[in-house]
Amino acid sequence: MAEKGEIYKCDICGNVVRVLEGGKGALVCCGENMRLLPPKEAEQY
Repeated sequence: MAEKGEIYKCDICGNVVRVLEGGKGALVCCGENMRLLPPKEAEQY
């Protein structure tokens, strides 16, 4: 479940997504689940 304000990254192509509205389900890119960035890594975005 994605929460508002979280930042996810695709480790395959590098796409980055900031969640504007939370909801159920998984964020998927390039056929794989996107990785939730920890706060320190997310600061650069």
